[in-house]
Amino acid sequence: MKESLQQKAVETEMQEYRISGEPFYLPIQDEVELFKIAYEDKLPLMLKGPTGCGKTRFLGFMAYKMNLPLITIACHEDLTASDLVGRYLLDGGSTRWQDGPLSLAVRHGGICYLDEIVEARKDTTVVIHPLTDDRRILPLEKRGQILEAADTFMLAVSYNPGYQTVLKDLKQSTKQRFITIEFDYPPASLEEEIVVHESGIDRRTASDLRKIAEKIRSLKDRGLDEGVSTRLLIYAGVLIKRGVSPRRACTVALIKPITDDIEIQKTLEEIVSAVV
Repeated sequence: MKESLQQKAVETEMQEYRISGEPFYLPIQDEVELFKIAYEDKLPLMLKGPTGCGKTRFLGFMAYKMNLPLITIACHEDLTASDLVGRYLLDGGSTRWQDGPLSLAVRHGGICYLDEIVEARKDTTVVIHPLTDDRRILPLEKRGQILEAADTFMLAVSYNPGYQTVLKDLKQSTKQRFITIEFDYPPASLEEEIVVHESGIDRRTASDLRKIAEKIRSLKDRGLDEGVSTRLLIYAGVLIKRGVSPRRACTVALIKPITDDIEIQKTLEEIVSAVV
């Protein structure tokens, strides 16, 4: 009876990580097939590409299609190994073990997704190393235990090479543990279709936004660290759909978020004015 109740509690907890509705995603190349192979052959997966190009949406889409829980961890510099693996908590006059999100996925199956892994400390990311080779294990040092990954467990991480610096980059010993699918902004026709679907604007307006994005992206590494993401195009579309003028929508959704440099902002405003 106790085991039955525990199992029911686990199923309820994991149900929270299942995606209820199919995310809108348009495949660009062979990423769907590669994901399926990685999952079936238990290969850890890295999604590599700029911010806002669809990496996280793709994972949600695949989790839904394959009926897998998706446990997402937003990596940051204060993320500790205990945040991933788990810790003992006070419970009345005693203590009890609380699995972290990584342990939860390893123990019960599903996709564990470390978003922007480069933001995590190197002494934290080494925790995942035993899960990325044929051992597929997770040591719980505080408990003196070793978890063997469930057959349905998959480890996925995302990585934006545009953010790398001498002090903040993935070690080769981490990079070379994953197969990597590289993402970029979608081709023009697909990107327009995405913006139309997600924001509700007409195709012509979406085409104008895409043209602006293309011109701004051409300035990457010439004063801009990153180009305009597909996500920001959707934001601009939402504002336009709500009645904001196209130029104002582009200012607050495309220009201000990507640069604080006044001169560059003026250049980008000229690009917008030439299109809308």
